[in-house]
Amino acid sequence: MLKKQAIRDRFDRLASERESWQRRASCYYNDQRRYLRFLIPAGLRVLEIGCGLGDQLAALKPRRGLGIDLSEAMVREASRRHPELEFLVGDGEALALDETFDVILLADLVGHLLDVEATLKQLRRCCTPTTRIVVAYYNFLWEPALRLLELVGLKMPQEEQNWLSPADIRNLLRLADFEVVKAERRLLMPLGIPILSSIVNRLLAYLPGLTHLCLCHYMVARMRTTSTHEFQTVTVVIPCRNEKGNIEAAIARLPSFGRHQEIIFVDGHSTDGTPDEIQRVIAQYPEKDITLLVQDGKGKGDAVRKGFTHATGDILMILDADLTMPPEDLPKFYEAITSGKGEFINGSRLVYPMEHEAMRYLNLLGNKFFSMAFSWLLGERIKDTLCGTKVLFRRDYERIVANRSYFGEFDPFGDFDLLFGASKLNLKILEVPIRYQERTYGTTNIHRFTHGWLLLKMTVYGFFRLKAV
Repeated sequence: MLKKQAIRDRFDRLASERESWQRRASCYYNDQRRYLRFLIPAGLRVLEIGCGLGDQLAALKPRRGLGIDLSEAMVREASRRHPELEFLVGDGEALALDETFDVILLADLVGHLLDVEATLKQLRRCCTPTTRIVVAYYNFLWEPALRLLELVGLKMPQEEQNWLSPADIRNLLRLADFEVVKAERRLLMPLGIPILSSIVNRLLAYLPGLTHLCLCHYMVARMRTTSTHEFQTVTVVIPCRNEKGNIEAAIARLPSFGRHQEIIFVDGHSTDGTPDEIQRVIAQYPEKDITLLVQDGKGKGDAVRKGFTHATGDILMILDADLTMPPEDLPKFYEAITSGKGEFINGSRLVYPMEHEAMRYLNLLGNKFFSMAFSWLLGERIKDTLCGTKVLFRRDYERIVANRSYFGEFDPFGDFDLLFGASKLNLKILEVPIRYQERTYGTTNIHRFTHGWLLLKMTVYGFFRLKAV
């Protein structure tokens, strides 16, 4: 095809100049490299279509890195610069690979493709249910400014490209049977002006309104057909502190689902006889796989981590011992994750009307405020961050643990350690509405103002670890 040959010839001619143009636009490329390293952890199997000189692929430090480019001159130069990686001449619209990857990267590529939908469909042959497609492109509101930069020699000249908005790219991904799990905009000032660029790009760029003026947009997607259709084993972790009156009800009301159920109570040094009651219930229900652990530290987060460390199930679930989230609703969470609709399932108490006194008014206002704040942070609608019931695959929890040093031990609740970790791994987060009920035994362990201040600090912390990276 003549148009494709013209694209190939053009990039062959530009291969010797490419590094020089990248240096002139170093603010743009450095920011892109920094954010892609955030999205794509080191040590994965990465395929980059339209790899150019291979610098971006090399910066990701993949365990297996394969770069494909239409330009033979680009591939030759990439192979010289990065001999530890593999580079091939090829056409992303006619991909002939029999290999799967953890991540497939399309950085500044979709504008040059003759058929974006066909290319995305070709990529499915290189995907597993856990593969992530990362698409990086630019905001066409910047087109006049970019043309001006080309005229003054600060940007590599470009031929006419596909005019694709984020909505267009999302639609093309959907047509190819992918769904977007994360979308982000960044880089409001693509010029390296000391201090000013940092303030604008790390703070102002994320304010409502201004974010739509950013130069770059990124999307992370996964295949839509990810249903497992097989019975999985389940571990239900129940953190408890002074919940003696709820222990037997938690077991009696828990429905049977999954191939096998393991139930782990993690006691937080109760003083009302809760551990003795758990031992009595274990003896009374010998047909059930129930374990009692005593946490080493304090707080629900510590209890959840201990329970998950000892868990053996394929799927991990948290059930609060106050039973304000009905145990009878847990099969909904099981269906949501095993059907492939989501990879991290979060309960939401803020959809259906609550029972009287189930949540105090100030707590309700606080939850609504923080749900908006964390939805903005995570780039994913999260209506109720503090609902105690969260469900994920054990394999994904192990990845969160391996990546925990990125965030550190910042969360006494346990909810945000999991939410932030799931977002960092680009898991598909899905909420399941539940009817929040009144507590029938004991008193809440939530202290509104103390915990509200902690949540505010975690919001600020999360901003600098998830957005302003």
